[in-house]
Order: sequence, then structure tokens, then C-alpha cells
Amino acid sequence: MQRAVGTISRGVRAPIIKKGDDLVQIVYDSVLEATKSDNYEFRDRDIICVTEAVVAKAQGNYATIDDIAADIKNKFKADEIGVIFPILSRNRFSNCLKGIAKGVKKIYLMLSYPSDEVGNHLFDIDLITEKGINPYADVMDLDEYRKIFGRHVHTFTGVDYVDFYADLIRSYGTEVEIIFSNNPRTILNYTKNVLACDIHTRFKTKDILRLNGAEKIFGLDDILTKPVNGSGYNKDFGLLGSNKSTESSVKLFPRDCDEFVISLQKKFEENTGKKIEVMVYGDGAFKDPVGKIWELADPVVSPAYTKGLVGTPNEVKLKYLADNNFADLSGEDLKKAISDFIKNKDEDLVGHMESQGTTPRRLTDLVGSLADLTSGSGDKGTPIIHIQGYFDNYTN
Repeated sequence: MQRAVGTISRGVRAPIIKKGDDLVQIVYDSVLEATKSDNYEFRDRDIICVTEAVVAKAQGNYATIDDIAADIKNKFKADEIGVIFPILSRNRFSNCLKGIAKGVKKIYLMLSYPSDEVGNHLFDIDLITEKGINPYADVMDLDEYRKIFGRHVHTFTGVDYVDFYADLIRSYGTEVEIIFSNNPRTILNYTKNVLACDIHTRFKTKDILRLNGAEKIFGLDDILTKPVNGSGYNKDFGLLGSNKSTESSVKLFPRDCDEFVISLQKKFEENTGKKIEVMVYGDGAFKDPVGKIWELADPVVSPAYTKGLVGTPNEVKLKYLADNNFADLSGEDLKKAISDFIKNKDEDLVGHMESQGTTPRRLTDLVGSLADLTSGSGDKGTPIIHIQGYFDNYTN
């Protein structure tokens, strides 16, 4: 009998995870309990998604602002540095900035405008046109910025991030000068020592700085790539993907996740007989049409996943088939024709008209976004997501 339900995404509740916990066993036990509680069974190609936060917690992957300050001092060996293109976030950047401020005597803080790279706005984008400003060329100091744009608070947080970051830096006895520019070269008029804090454009930013005379260039992904005074670390992403833990510490993005996903997949296969895919997920990759925020503040959606999640969907558009290839059919004849087409579709549909309108994104980005939306970022208490039927199609 053909199933009447397609993809199902379930949030699975789990205990509060602490450092040193056996996360593989906890995830397995939690999902098993969920199947019993909701009376459903495992299937081949189910997907188990585990949020990066609990993986990092189990690893104890934490660092203090003192650890950050020590690494900043060690890497720059300078009293003054430029800090450019940070995102506007109390959770994501404020504690990082505390550590940076504690490691130097003066910061030239250069903010992109009208928003950061993930869509947090300093002010309404319409003011750019209204005030006759060219964001690709115009550079402003703080006085010019206030004269032109005044004071604005973030739509959702109610924070004026210009004042918030400046006050935070000064609270450590560090001098701050604020600049507004979207051109990384601008910072070189103030200092040749630069910390690039952007996420997805960081490689381009560092290349531009390198080609234009910067002397010491680091990104957030270069800070805490090794333990400092016994701290946590991430050799691939450094401080990128970190979150505020306490007022004086951050939880880093988890490391060495490949071993975790493989071990968890093996655990499920040994105990259920099913080949289940596993991934660790962070932020989803989607944009809020109202707040304009692009959710992806992590360096990647998924730092680790099993082999069955490699690639992109290879799907056809049912609407296209019904309206074009089989426009003269209806009812059971139409259903059979579409089913036969799907069963015999090419292994690679790139460029085929039948695939137009399908989602051209990596499976890990799609599944990770689904998991992130399912788990939420608040108090749902479901750091594990069990997805079923994701690889099904009309014929299953």
C-alpha cells in the first residue's frame, strides 16, 4: 500500500547534556524512547540530526575571555588592531569582543552598513537612498554616521549595537575608534594589523587585505585553533560558530565530529538493523523575509555527516510533468505515467527541464535547515531530530 504521509520531522527530547557524557548512547536511548512513546518504527535511510550545541557540551569545548585575550596577544603582538565586519549579536560576538578588547590597548572597529553579513541591520536600508549615501564607496566616522543616520536600535533585540560594542570595548580600558565602511581596504588607513570577523566572506576579505599591504592578518577562524591554557579549541573554525555561555566564557563550535556521526550510525545499525544517516547540525541556511536576517551565523550548516547525505537532490517537478509531459492524461493514467517517469529518471537531472523549480541545494544544507527549524533555538528541549521519509518520492 502506498504511504499517505511523506517526510516527517520529529523533535526528540533528551537529558541535559554535560561535559564527558556518552553522547552516542544518550542519542540512541532518546530516539529509541521516542519510537516507543509515539509508536513508530525505524526505517532504512532515516536521518538522525544532533545539534552542534550538545556535541560541543559533551566535549567540554569551552573557552574564557582570558583565553581569547591571550591568543590575541600572542598572535598580534601589537597594542592596536583593526576589528572589521563583526556580526551584530550579543550571543555570537559580544564575548569574543570582550576577549579581543582585553588583549589590546586600542581597537579600530569597522562596521559594515546598513547591515552585517547575516542581515542584522544598523538602520533601515531605505535610508541609504533617502540620505544619498553610496554604501560601496562612502566611509564615515562615528560623528558623520550619527549626523546622517541618527540612533537606531535592532528590530528584534532593541540594542543600539554601535554604542553596545563601543561601551563593551571601553569597559576593558581599551580605546575604540569606530568606522563605517564596506571596503576592507579602508581599515588599512588606520592600522596594518587586522582581525577579520566576517564568516562566509572571510577568505576574500583576508586576500584583499593581504594584497593591499596588511602586515598581520587573522580571522576569527584563526583564534583558538589550539588550546590556550587548557581551553577548548577548534582547529578548523577557531571562534567562528561560538556562542555566549556565561558572561565570561563561550561555547565553541564542536570539533572532531566525524567520529561521532560514524559511531552513532554504527550504534543504530547494530541495534536496529537499519542503515540510518546521521548529521551534526548548526544554524539552518534560510532568510527571514521580515527581519531580513539570514540565519546562518555558523561557518557551515553541518560540520559532519555520514556518506548518505553527500550530494544534492535529484528530483523532478511533478507540476511540470503534469502540465507538460502528460498534459493529456488524468486520474490513474496520469499517476502511473508520472510514477513510471520517476522510476526511470536519469541519475543526473542537471539541466533537464523536468527538474526546473526543484531546490538546487546540498542535502546537508536542506536537512540541516529542516532540523534547525524543528528544534528551534529556545526551550523546546529537543536537541535531536528524527527525520523519516526524506528520500522518498511519489512512488514509495
